[in-house]
Amino acid sequence: MNTPTVWFITGCSRGLGHALAAAALARGDRVVATARNPAHLAALAAAHPDSCHALELDVTRPEQVGTAAAAALAAFGGIDVLVNNAGAGLVGAIEETTETEIARCLDVNFLGALRVTRALLPHFRARQGGHVIFLSAAAAIANYPGFGIYGAAKRAIEGAAESLAQEARPFGLRVTLVQPGPFRTDFIGRSLAHAAAPLPAYEATRGKFARFLATAHGQQPGDPARAAAAILAAVDAERPPLRLVLGAYAHDKTRRTFAAAQRELDTWAPATAATEFPPA
Repeated sequence: MNTPTVWFITGCSRGLGHALAAAALARGDRVVATARNPAHLAALAAAHPDSCHALELDVTRPEQVGTAAAAALAAFGGIDVLVNNAGAGLVGAIEETTETEIARCLDVNFLGALRVTRALLPHFRARQGGHVIFLSAAAAIANYPGFGIYGAAKRAIEGAAESLAQEARPFGLRVTLVQPGPFRTDFIGRSLAHAAAPLPAYEATRGKFARFLATAHGQQPGDPARAAAAILAAVDAERPPLRLVLGAYAHDKTRRTFAAAQRELDTWAPATAATEFPPA
């Protein structure tokens, strides 16, 4: 009989985090589900009283991260998979966003994920294994006007994850970046902040993107339950991917981005080669 996998998932109140927690519990795994307001986890915990442990966690509060990590380890005796899912978007042109708005976006999407990961790395190192999953975004594949700060935060976590995958490989830790396209969650609804002082100069760029998001909300093609199934498959795989692209939109966007980068690389190859010292 296989031992149930133990998950620690941030941002479980709704969206992909909630769908992943529900899918893991449905197959008999154990889940430490966290949210800023644990009342939002009451139904999930009540449905799985022996296998779901709900905790309060705001990843932007360092004192809560340490407490939650210790409580998670105590709940089930260890953690197999950490999913850094908590996050929030910010729409605003670079000039429009304030220092406070930028700091908040970086804190929840980048620093928060690092805090939780670093809190559990000693455990993974001691047990010589585990899996850390970071929820990235299509904005990290190629960004949009008006999503500069949010996309930067996701690219920052991708850079950190690439290093972590190499640093932790000797003690058996696996790392996966999930790059979802548009999924039918509240991410572009309640979870989306807007710069408080928009400028008319950016209505044709940031404004157009914001209007698109407003019309797309509730019409996203991605199914969170199917995304959860794909993440479960990656965790179960003998060789999980470093990057897991989810949805046709993100898949096509990745192919187009790679093709454009290759064309640009080839076009500028002579200038690239001309920057080195000539052979002796």
